[in-house]
This record gives sequence, structure tokens and C-alpha cells, in this order.
Amino acid sequence: MRLERRDSPAAALTLLAPLGAILAALLLMGLLIMLAGGDLLRAYGLILKGALGSRLGISETLTRATPLILTGLAAAVAFRARLWNIGAEGQFYMGALAVAAFGMIPAVASLPAPVAILLSLIAGAVAGMILLLVPLGLRLKFGVDEVVTSLLLNFVAVLFVSMMIDGAMKDPLAFGWPQSVPVPDNAVLPKLLSRSRLHAGLLIALAAALVIWWVQARTVFGLRARAAGLSPRAAAFAGVSLGRTLIGIACLSGGLAGLAGAIEVMGVKGYVTTDLSPSYGYSGIVIAMLANLNPLGVIGAALFSAVMFVGADSMSRAMGIPSYIADVTVALSLLCMLVALFLTQYRIRR
Repeated sequence: MRLERRDSPAAALTLLAPLGAILAALLLMGLLIMLAGGDLLRAYGLILKGALGSRLGISETLTRATPLILTGLAAAVAFRARLWNIGAEGQFYMGALAVAAFGMIPAVASLPAPVAILLSLIAGAVAGMILLLVPLGLRLKFGVDEVVTSLLLNFVAVLFVSMMIDGAMKDPLAFGWPQSVPVPDNAVLPKLLSRSRLHAGLLIALAAALVIWWVQARTVFGLRARAAGLSPRAAAFAGVSLGRTLIGIACLSGGLAGLAGAIEVMGVKGYVTTDLSPSYGYSGIVIAMLANLNPLGVIGAALFSAVMFVGADSMSRAMGIPSYIADVTVALSLLCMLVALFLTQYRIRR
């Protein structure tokens, strides 16, 4: 048996790879459910019913998918240009903290709601940009691997948030609980459905996916970013400034992750805590890989992950199976996707 590289992977094979990876992950999840003593078909039914079987379930799934779309886009944009941004979790928290800090400015409370919302979103995006520009600067100046620096900055960011919400930005009305002051009412995102947590951040996330797809497919900057990812040496030979291109990609990727944190605070939580993110930044990496780094595919991958997270909670309460099985399934999806991508590039010969 030997591996033979395909000359040009078939388009159908590339499109079917994510579906095959998800199907394989669901089958492996079924084995885990049966090992836990659960009824497989009933478990799948409860997952779908919990995530999509009611108005509340659908609204919660879409609410959960909103930050996942943005962090997935952040990873997809960076990875396509070979900028390995593993720090979306920290950028998420810095974006959230920036929104709360911006809301503490006295003049913000008197601004019209559209202006306050727009400026708050910009503040969150800028905070995420700054945090990613640090490891990129170390890479461009000293050749430091950004995988390590961006990953370590996640812990720095969370500890910094913890210091701020337990110090200068602590809410005096929180009865000693470590949380930031709430964002002003005029900076809260409007709800899309009454009596639900679904907010306008979903529309922002969907619009961001469409814009990123258009930028990558129809603009010179998108072409330069793809060239830098496919072959940096060839791109430099063709006149592409790798430094400027990577700085632009870092601003876009970090800004999307920071925007995710800002939207989560402005649309759902209302204030910042250290448990604001159930690993949205790390899940964004899985989503980007499931989508094969396609911005439009990120929407579907984020919805799949949200269905698993929301549905698994409902299933675990009904069957007594740990809800962590959703995290295992998403992780298995990534592993299966890596195998599927490998098989799209290589065929097995006897």
C-alpha cells in the first residue's frame, strides 16, 4: 500500500469532505452514547428536539452560533494566509473588556443608540486587533512562532480581564461578585425575537461572513492574502508585500474575534466575567477547519456546533448522559476533517 498525491482534487470530493467528517463524528458519538448506556436513536432525537424543536431551542441555537461564526471567520481568514492565530480566545475577551471600558465614559450614555452601538463595536474590534498585532510583530521582527505567542496571550488576556473586573472596572452593585460594570442601555443590541436572547449580532455575523467571502473572492487584497498563504516566496517574487498583507490579515482576524466578544457582551451578557466564553475562541479553530477555511462554510459549521452544544444539554438532562459529549463530538469532527482533507490530497494505491 502506498500514498499517491492527486494532481487536482475533484471539486465534489472537496465539497463532500466536511459532510463526511461530520457524519463520521456523529457515528463515533453514537458509540460513546451506547457505551454510556443510552439509547442511540433517542439521544439523536433529543439533540435535534432540544436545538431545533421549539422556538426557544432555535433562538438559543442561533444565539450560540453568533460568536462561533465570528471566531470561525477569524481563524479562517488568518489560516488561509498562513497566519496561525491561536489567540482568538484572548482577543474575544479583550473585545468584551473594551466594550465595558468604553461604556464607562460618561459621555457615552448620552449618545444616540445607533452611534453608541457602532462605537462600542469598533472599540471591541480594535482591542482584538491590537492583541493579535503583538505576536505578528514578534514574528516579522524576530521570527518568533506566532502559534506559541498567540496561544500564551490567551492566558495573559484572561488574567488581565480578571484583574480589571475585580479592580478598576468592578461593578459596585454586584454584591462582591467579580464582574464589570454593565454596558449602558443605549449600547445594548436590539433583540430579534421577543422573550428570547436572540439579538441583532446574528445579522452582523452573517453580514461579516458575506463581506469576507467577497473580499477574498473579488478584491486585490483577497488575492494577495491567498497568494501569501499558498506560496510566500512566489508571492514576494510577484511583488506582494508579505508584511503589509499579514498586518492587514491580522487586523481583520483579530478584529473579528474582538467583535465576537463585544457582541456577546452587548447582546447577551450585558457585562464581562471570566466565564463569558465557553471556549468560543478555540471552537472557532474547529469551525474554520470544518468549513475548509471557506467564509460561507463557516456559517454551516457554526450552526452544526451550536446544535450540538444546545442539543447535548437537553439530551443530557433527559438521559443522564454528560453534556461534555458535545465537546467530544466537535473535537472528533476536527480530527475527522483532517483525515478527510488528507484523503482529498492523496489516494491510497496497492
